[in-house]
Amino acid sequence: MVPGEENQLVPKEDVFWRCRQNIFDEMKKKFLQIENAAEEPRVLCIIQDTTNSKTVNERITLNLPASTPVRKLFEDVANKVGYINGTFDLVWGNGINTADMAPLDHTSDKSLLDANFEPGKKNFLHLTDKDGEQPQILLEDSSAGEDSVHDRFIGPLPREGSVGSTSDYVSQSYSYSSILNKSETGYVGLVNQAMTCYLNSLLQTLFMTPEFRNALYKWEFEESEEDPVTSIPYQLQRLFVLLQTSKKRAIETTDVTRSFGWDSSEAWQQHDVQELCRVMFDALEQKWKQTEQADLINELYQGKLKDYVRCLECGYEGWRIDTYLDIPLVIRPYGSSQAFASVEEALHAFIQPEILDGPNQYFCERCKKKCDARKGLRFLHFPYLLTLQLKRFDFDYTTMHRIKLNDRMTFPEELDMSTFIDVEDEKSPQTESCTDSGAENEGSCHSDQMSNDFSNDDGVDEGICLETNSGTEKISKSGLEKNSLIYELFSVMVHSGSAAGGHYYACIKSFSDEQWYSFNDQHVSRITQEDIKKTHGGSSGSRGYYSSAFASSTNAYMLIYRLKDPARNAKFLEVDEYPEHIKNLVQKERELEEQEKRQREIERNTCKIKLFCLHPTKQVMMENKLEVHKDKTLKEAVEMAYKMMDLEEVIPLDCCRLVKYDEFHDYLERSYEGEEDTPMGLLLGGVKSTYMFDLLLETRKPDQVFQSYKPGVMVKVHVVDLKAESVAAPITVRAYLNQTVTEFKQLISKAIHLPAETMRIVLERCYNDLRLLSVSSKTLKAEGFFRSNKVFVESSETLDYQMAFAESHLWKLLDRHANTIRLFVLLPEQSPGSYSKRTAYQKAGGDSGNVDDDCERVKGPVGSLKSVEAILEESTEKLKSLSLQQQQDGDNGDSSKSTETSDFENIESPLNERDSSASVDNRELEQHIQTSDPENFQSEERSDSDVNNDRSTSSVDSDILSSSHSSDTLCNADNAQMPLANGLDSHSITSSRRTKANEGKKETWDTAEEDSGTDSEYDESGKSRGEMQYMYFKAEPYAADEGSGEGHKWLMVHVDKRITLAAFKQHLEPFVGVLSSHFKVFRVYASNQEFESVRLNETLSSFSDDNKITIRLGRALKKGEYRVKVYQLLVNEQEPCKFLLDAVFAKGMTVRQSKEELIPQLREQCGLELSIDRFRLRKKTWKNPGTVFLDYHIYEEDINISSNWEVFLEVLDGVEKMKSMSQLAVLSRRWKPSEMKLDPFQEVVLESSSVDELREKLSEISGIPLEDIEFAKGRGTFPCDISVLDIHQDLDWNPKVSTLNVWPLYICDDGAVIFYRDKTEELMELTDEQRNELMKKESSRLQKTGHRVTYSPRKEKALKIYLDGAPNKDLTQD
Repeated sequence: MVPGEENQLVPKEDVFWRCRQNIFDEMKKKFLQIENAAEEPRVLCIIQDTTNSKTVNERITLNLPASTPVRKLFEDVANKVGYINGTFDLVWGNGINTADMAPLDHTSDKSLLDANFEPGKKNFLHLTDKDGEQPQILLEDSSAGEDSVHDRFIGPLPREGSVGSTSDYVSQSYSYSSILNKSETGYVGLVNQAMTCYLNSLLQTLFMTPEFRNALYKWEFEESEEDPVTSIPYQLQRLFVLLQTSKKRAIETTDVTRSFGWDSSEAWQQHDVQELCRVMFDALEQKWKQTEQADLINELYQGKLKDYVRCLECGYEGWRIDTYLDIPLVIRPYGSSQAFASVEEALHAFIQPEILDGPNQYFCERCKKKCDARKGLRFLHFPYLLTLQLKRFDFDYTTMHRIKLNDRMTFPEELDMSTFIDVEDEKSPQTESCTDSGAENEGSCHSDQMSNDFSNDDGVDEGICLETNSGTEKISKSGLEKNSLIYELFSVMVHSGSAAGGHYYACIKSFSDEQWYSFNDQHVSRITQEDIKKTHGGSSGSRGYYSSAFASSTNAYMLIYRLKDPARNAKFLEVDEYPEHIKNLVQKERELEEQEKRQREIERNTCKIKLFCLHPTKQVMMENKLEVHKDKTLKEAVEMAYKMMDLEEVIPLDCCRLVKYDEFHDYLERSYEGEEDTPMGLLLGGVKSTYMFDLLLETRKPDQVFQSYKPGVMVKVHVVDLKAESVAAPITVRAYLNQTVTEFKQLISKAIHLPAETMRIVLERCYNDLRLLSVSSKTLKAEGFFRSNKVFVESSETLDYQMAFAESHLWKLLDRHANTIRLFVLLPEQSPGSYSKRTAYQKAGGDSGNVDDDCERVKGPVGSLKSVEAILEESTEKLKSLSLQQQQDGDNGDSSKSTETSDFENIESPLNERDSSASVDNRELEQHIQTSDPENFQSEERSDSDVNNDRSTSSVDSDILSSSHSSDTLCNADNAQMPLANGLDSHSITSSRRTKANEGKKETWDTAEEDSGTDSEYDESGKSRGEMQYMYFKAEPYAADEGSGEGHKWLMVHVDKRITLAAFKQHLEPFVGVLSSHFKVFRVYASNQEFESVRLNETLSSFSDDNKITIRLGRALKKGEYRVKVYQLLVNEQEPCKFLLDAVFAKGMTVRQSKEELIPQLREQCGLELSIDRFRLRKKTWKNPGTVFLDYHIYEEDINISSNWEVFLEVLDGVEKMKSMSQLAVLSRRWKPSEMKLDPFQEVVLESSSVDELREKLSEISGIPLEDIEFAKGRGTFPCDISVLDIHQDLDWNPKVSTLNVWPLYICDDGAVIFYRDKTEELMELTDEQRNELMKKESSRLQKTGHRVTYSPRKEKALKIYLDGAPNKDLTQD
């Protein structure tokens, strides 16, 4: 190497080090900048957009260095929010009144620190209108082109809360303003009405088809002949004109769908785009009859093919010519796991003939016998616009669901259809006689000589016959030009989603610039060939035939090609080439759009705010909406409001003005003195969708002067009179937050004329929060005053002034005032009288004589029905005597009586010293069931409303059906278990009864006293709970409206809502005339629904002013008692669940004791004569029978009982077979397939959960050999009804298990339904007529029982276009 070369190639050493040093210096400089930036204090700016430019106002946060210029802040905000810089203002929002603050200068170079921004703190700013003009939205940069995410987005746009459903058509960025600016592509989108994406895709494809658009424009609408609203071609014309000339981003399609005869519900129906294409083309053909366009659809889209069958022995061929508008191409052959790779391959499969041989042989008319034949299709004519439908939707016969095939299938940009032409038919003698002339386009061709062509054609037998109007003209393949059947792709309609639902959009190539575009509803964007290839479909990995059935994917569904023929290929009409009627239509639509734009501009600049006015003579607050242009002055707005409120003839205009008003707090915020010429836009803070305040049109008398309102607070002042213990109605006083308490007292003193020196002011900040304003120097703001306030004022000179506020008479009076509510109480009809008289009578008349005679007198003959009056009269006599009998226990015959004194006698001194063993004890109405002897007090008291409830309201213990629905009875104590649907909680005897039994242990559940359904009215010491704390109670007679009924009395009660229900009932005793334990309280809700309140320890806090209460006579539930609904189980009846009566069960009562109490009630109310061993009680869960309750089970120990409980009563055919908890009772039903019928239910009692034992029992009761027994568990709610047409194959027969308590049976409790059959019994063969008849009967039977038979997917509504513009109202049509 020469030295010169070395000097040129190798740098000198000093140059190397100099470069290295420069790099180090640059790096050091950058590090210093970063370090300084890290040390510099930063300013946190929180900017709230308060304008009306966008649908949703944004809130952005910026963390900027303190040295950032204000100008840079505006730039960052503009970029973040999307506004043009300089078209908005930023004002301080740190609790400062923005109306009085000057906005920041958007051109200032001041740093944020110099502009009074505080580092390290939150700096709140409001983004507001600039000079009353809304900010201008920054449009998308068109230079972004294909790099823009939205521009290049293919597929369904991101949708808020979307799961791929077409119903969620509003994208996250979509707003009304987004459809006002045309896309930079120059094309206009279509708004999705709800699920009309399929319609939008087809309409855009037709619009981008020059031949269709031009032909549509040439058609002229005659308004005299048809209504424009129902004319489909005219509405399509209008739509195409708007798509071509509109300046909007997207336009609506509602006019087009209205011309289809669709209403708004049709927009929510999802349909197939190929189905829509056919239906729309049919409708257009009907509308275009007798016009130039009558054959347009056929000329553009219709092709012809031959459906033939050729005998392979004699050559005879039968054929039929069919027309088609599209070619359906299979994605995957049936049963195959391999899809066709391309459209060309699918087309070859479409015309591939099949051999008819074996049992499928063809009967040849010439051979007069069945012969092997070849059946297939041949294309005779390809349309100018070729439509290919890719059949991606299939049906899975295994799951009986529709599925979507997402396999990959490629399609070329240019498709050569000449490859599907074969010259065999042209050369064969038999093809020369083919013709499509004749009435039915059917014929035959044959040859007398047989050739070897059939054996050598290897299954390929296609040909093409291009026709003319005069007949059929055969053109050989050699005679065709090479490019005569080359088609170019211009539209791909894409489906994204699954067979259950999805989204359509279209990828269309413009013939104007040869560029591809995506038409996705209102969004139109430019795409590339790579995006088209993404619609080929496919997914990675191996899969079975239906593995991708519900996979959501995006792939092509319909392809439209156009024949490349320069002689026929049209271009879009230019504006100057439009027919005259289209020019007029363009002008008309342009004027309408301009008018809409002007109206929109007016709306954009119109302030809409609530307007109120207190009518000066009627004194009624009127409300309206004031719509005023932002440039109108305050004076002009007053005139508009004056006319709007119709005050012209009531008061002069100069006696009215507009003031700022807060309706919620009834507060006048400020007045606008001297601002009569100020524009309303500035006065109201710009044009907004909603305002945080309202306007009030204030009026005055001619001799009065308007008061000036400065921003202050509204105070409602109530004057308190301690002597009268009254609180007066409020008067309104305006105060200011900077006033002291002393100044505020003087202000009130002037308003109500009370001395300020002895004045006490109490502020009620919130409910039950009373504060005495005792510090004179404190401001109202410091005391907690806000916009609207309530104060109580007292100015007497009593000693109460000197007492501590919490102990004063004033505090007690205000506390009572805050908690007192007014209730209206309806007393029972024919109330027995005063409490004192009732008590004296009860004490004096203790002996009731013969108890049995008395009971007979009350009950009367068995099964007889008494009138309401008779029942009330007898009940009243019964209450007077209070002579009750305690039934003896049926098991031990114990006749001993408890000698405890009654709660009634604890209240009143006992006046009667009777021998308890010789008379009936009066204590039974108040005592709990604590011994084995059940309480059997029964009264026949019933109210009018109870009569309508049939037998559901039967006795005093159960005379109110609605009590079981009471919200009060649904809740136990705070730590109680949550009840299940049937009233039992999770600690049920059935949850593990089998496990407990197998362990040989008795299951018990200890329930706390406070968990009972009701509470006692007395504490443990016997002292009334109502006496523990005095609560305000005042009652007086009230004259109710007419129609309340003779004998009814109303009370208006003022009561402290902190009082308990028990104390409230005791206060009502003198008015009802009986003890509180002898009447019930029903709360009346809307629609006069009455629910019983039984939680005696709860307060009346849930009640509010003017609530109504109904009092009913009858024994109220005591602690440990539950009202239970008893239903009869009728396993073989059409309705297996029948309501019988309401009963009362108590804690500690055995099942046998409850049965003993039920027997007389069943006899009297239901006419059922039952012995105690001939019926059972069992668990009821909805309509399903469950656990059988054994006689020795105890409620609340073995059986967890709760309020709103329901139980089944089942009448037994014989002796009870259930003796132990280890046994299992199932209901079996035999299916007889040879007779197509089900036998009645039979109960089977098993000693274990063994499947073998179940088979043995079934064999025993049916006579079927043990080895031939097959069984299946019933499904659904009892009685597990199923159609006899489906039971043989739909149930899971003969499960491979050894015990019943495992999957798939899971039979762990009584009441399960088992179907069984003889496996050797053949299924009856039904004729079609028999099947249809049986299907009708089964459908009728199952509809009556309310059971669904089989799975029924959502029924799809057929797509219809109504040519008369309205759907047919014929109800017989689908």
